[in-house]
Amino acid sequence: MKSGKITLFFACIIAALAIICACFPSDGVTVGGHSFYLPTIHDLAEAKKPVHKDDPEAARKDSLMLAEAAEITDSIVYIQAYTDSSDTRFWLPDSTFFDAFWAAAEGAVDNDRVVRILHYGDSQIEMDRMSAQLRSYMQQTFGGGGPGMIPFRTIIPTLAVRQSTSGNLTHLSSFGDSTVTRSRGNYGPMMQCFRMDGQATLTIKAATHSSVDEAVKHFSRLNLVFNNRGESLRVTVDDKSIDTAFSDSYDTPGVGAIAYRTSSPETYFRLRTTGSADLYCITVDNGPGVAVDNIPMRGCSGQQFTLVNRDLLTQAYSALDVGIIIMQFGGNSVPYLRSEKSINTYCQSIGRQIDYVRSCCPKAKILFIGPSDMSTREKSNLQTYPWLPTVVDSLIATVNRHGAAYWSIYHAMGGWNSMVEWNRKGLAGSDYVHFSTRGAEIMGSRLAQAFADSYQLYCLRRRLNQNNKE
Repeated sequence: MKSGKITLFFACIIAALAIICACFPSDGVTVGGHSFYLPTIHDLAEAKKPVHKDDPEAARKDSLMLAEAAEITDSIVYIQAYTDSSDTRFWLPDSTFFDAFWAAAEGAVDNDRVVRILHYGDSQIEMDRMSAQLRSYMQQTFGGGGPGMIPFRTIIPTLAVRQSTSGNLTHLSSFGDSTVTRSRGNYGPMMQCFRMDGQATLTIKAATHSSVDEAVKHFSRLNLVFNNRGESLRVTVDDKSIDTAFSDSYDTPGVGAIAYRTSSPETYFRLRTTGSADLYCITVDNGPGVAVDNIPMRGCSGQQFTLVNRDLLTQAYSALDVGIIIMQFGGNSVPYLRSEKSINTYCQSIGRQIDYVRSCCPKAKILFIGPSDMSTREKSNLQTYPWLPTVVDSLIATVNRHGAAYWSIYHAMGGWNSMVEWNRKGLAGSDYVHFSTRGAEIMGSRLAQAFADSYQLYCLRRRLNQNNKE
């Protein structure tokens, strides 16, 4: 039973008891020589009031505290019931699932941390789609800036940053077409990397597109994560604020990181790397706060994580401060899931991916975002893929059973046949699968609102706990 229905059930019980108490005779009822009494509403109210015979001020403070606690409790019940019935709700394994992340995000600036949200997904999130709206909310609320994690060389264009790369680099990837070079699990946290033998140069410039948040257009912290395959990896960084380039080296084989900070936000960096290494990623941030990293994996079904070497991925994640890992997949599998057996097989695989990622990054909370509504032709009409609702329900159950949260694009856009309506309004493409730019912005805003609702509940619960302790 949904928590909203449970809340309604208890509310009805309490109301019924209140009516009985109000109607029950104040002098009781005698049955078979035995007298029975029920407290009145006044008795119950008075019983909760602390007695301060000699301290009127303490009594006043306690009364105010009780009133505030009652107000907070009412707010929690109302918001919880609202979110549980909302199409943009989270399906959570427990009500405090995101609390550790909210605490880390609140303390990020004071503790000089960049708490990361890694947003993996298929082509629905390319070009920083959906991630941008979530990043905007997080950084406005908790601080931070910059575009976040990027590959050493652009594979899929993004609006968040401009970059150009030169040098002897080989692209290694756990996903993509048959022309992509495979690497026996050595791909890093972006599920891909660039193998360098010799020298390579990366130039990073601030985004110029008018739709990009101003907070994204400045950066002051770089962190290059790699797997050193030679005797020494040397990194040199130039920016416009320094006369002498920053230089550092890493002489230990294996996974490592080299970090660089500026004294003030910049809009330009140039990195020169020399050695033999697999370059996993570079994080581009501005100050402490929360970073949201857009990691698109075109054509993927969400089953690629177990292809990455566990030890190498664990070490790479440890070089980052990861608070949440979002896995947004399912759309590429829906057309092929046409029976309960195939759906169960797919869901079991997703469960294994969640368990694997958690084993590599145990402190991070995992959120799975399932497929949107998608249309196919049935005779002459466009309609939702027949098995799609079953896929969504099965994914929700699987994800929660494996200790992760779920957010449903299918529900958030309106459910059955909603893709046809989104297309009619110009919010989805002619393939009836992908969102338009505006549609992706709306969906990203709805995801951000789901996090905002979760944070509001967290703040209310904390206030109530503080009042109870006092």
